[in-house]
Parts: sequence; structure tokens; C-alpha cells
Amino acid sequence: MATDPSSRSMGTVAMRWHGDSLELLDQRLLPSEEHWITAEGASGVAQCITDMVVRGAPAIGISAAYGVALAARHAGVGEWHSEINQAIRELAKSRPTAVNLFWALERMEQVFNSCDSLDDATKRLAAEAVRIHEEDLAANLAMADHALNVINAQQPISVLTHCNTGALATGGYGTALGVIRRLHEARLLERVYADETRPWLQGSRLTAWELSRDNIPVTLNADGAAAAIMASGKVKWVIVGADRITANGDVANKIGTYSLAVLARHHKVGFMVVAPSSTVDMSLASGLDIPIEERDGLEVREIRGIPLAPKGVDVFNPVFDMTPASLIDAIVTEKGVIQNPDITGMRVLFS
Repeated sequence: MATDPSSRSMGTVAMRWHGDSLELLDQRLLPSEEHWITAEGASGVAQCITDMVVRGAPAIGISAAYGVALAARHAGVGEWHSEINQAIRELAKSRPTAVNLFWALERMEQVFNSCDSLDDATKRLAAEAVRIHEEDLAANLAMADHALNVINAQQPISVLTHCNTGALATGGYGTALGVIRRLHEARLLERVYADETRPWLQGSRLTAWELSRDNIPVTLNADGAAAAIMASGKVKWVIVGADRITANGDVANKIGTYSLAVLARHHKVGFMVVAPSSTVDMSLASGLDIPIEERDGLEVREIRGIPLAPKGVDVFNPVFDMTPASLIDAIVTEKGVIQNPDITGMRVLFS
């Protein structure tokens, strides 16, 4: 069995690979409880992705890759080809917006299609899943270096972030939160303002928890307080992740990202998107082509069974929104940086 890349991750990890099973930290229960769920097959991994046990575009893609590897391990000798194909289809249906999911499954499928036996598939698919995990960790570290060159801080600064983009959402270290970690390591971070991120509260439950555990100075704020924080002059950059980036530089990310971009432009605060190249989807011309997932209104009407709104009231609950490229100062990937992104800049880096 290849070494579990999580053992080399910085910060709390979201997953642990054991060769015959995948352990996923149940992020729905944080910060009150650290509970690990063991998935022994592709169906279990798919359910964990759908139920948001694991979330964050890179972590979803890595988990799905491990799900395919598990499908090979448990496939029957006579039906192994159809069983693995079925597992790939099931995993593809688990979340519609995060392009990393489909990118990882396409890589796994390419390897699978070149296998000539179940034993070959079992070994090679496990190795490819580990490789995807390792590449994501390396990409996070590279993005942090690129971003620091863009920020070019001469003294400690404060930044604002949204949702969770740290070790919990990736293969380790983080995308936007990885940049924040690097600022902290370089003694260039004064403070992180973390949006609570309704309705799943990833900012308060995950980001504040992750940063606090790593002794990185963080202040939690209600989403609606972001404008007041920017108006005070306390932050120099808004740094967020992405679930999909289109050919013209438009970005789909956690709901609330678009409003932050508008606020940042008004207050002359830098707006940076940090995401691996696997998040880029050059097949989509613009953000208008991105499928936006909507979830059950119950997620807004209550929290862990406690009602917050009238029973049965209509709810608009999109998981993501689209931020146009015109509001973004820089898109940072492991391949490099696109400042003031547009279709020309995207093609240069991702032709």
C-alpha cells in the first residue's frame, strides 16, 4: 500500500487512507465532536460526499478517487469491469458543482480503461488515488508561494475569508487558508476575519476551529458584518477558494462570495481566488454555464433540529454563487497567477 499522504499534511486532516478503507472526518459534527466515518466501498464514499461529511472541492475529488479504488478492491472477479463503471457513475452524481469531482473521476477512469485484469485495476487505481492526493498537497504549497508574491506585504496585514478552504477542504494545508497559513509562517499576518458562512456555518464550525487549533489569530464575524469590517480599513485582502472557474475567469464558490467581491471592489480591498488547476473548467465559456446546486430548505429553517423559521416557509438555498471575473483581482493556481482575469489570461495559463 502506498503511504497515506495525510501523514504529511499540515494542520488537521479531512481523510485517512488505509488501502482497504477510507476514513473521513465527519465535518457536520465539528467543532463539538471529532468523529471519523469509515467508508469501505464506493457507495459509502458517495453518500459521505452527498451528506457533506466531506466537503470542499479538492477534498471531494480526492475522496471520490479513493472511492473508485475501493470499488476495484471489492469488485467480483467476473463482473469487475461493470461494477467499477457503476461506482464511477454513482460517485459522479454525489455533487453537481465541484468540477474537481469530475476531474478526479476522469483521471481514475483513464487508468481503469487501460487495466487488463482486476488485480491490475486494484493496484493501479489505488496508486492513482494516492497520486491525486499527493499532487493536491503539493499544489497547495505552490499556490501559497505564488499568492505571497502577489500580496507583497511589507508588514503584517489582516485578511477576510469565507467558508472553509483549509486542510479540512483539501488534501492538506489548504487553498485560500493555505495562503493565510503562509502569511502567518512569514510573520506577515495580523489577523484573519472569518465569515460564519450560513447556512452550514463552515466559517464558524470549521475555519475558526482549524485556525484556533493552529494558533493563527482569528476573529469570527457574522456574514453581514463583512461590509463594516472592510469599511473600517482593517483588511487589505479578501481571500477565498473556488468550486469551479470558467474559461473567462468567472468563479463559482460558496454562496456569499459574490457579495464579498462587490464589497471589496467598493472599499478598494483586494479580492483573490485561490484554487488548484483541477478547479478550472475551460469547457464552460462563463459562469452563466455553471450548474448551481440547490439544497433542501430545511438547512436554512433549522440548525441540528432547532427551528429558526416558520415551519414550511419557502426557502431559497443555493450552495454557490457566481462571481464575475471583472470583480476579481487575482486567480492563483499552482500553475501561476492570472491578474485581472479574462479569457485571454485564462487561455495563456490553461490553453
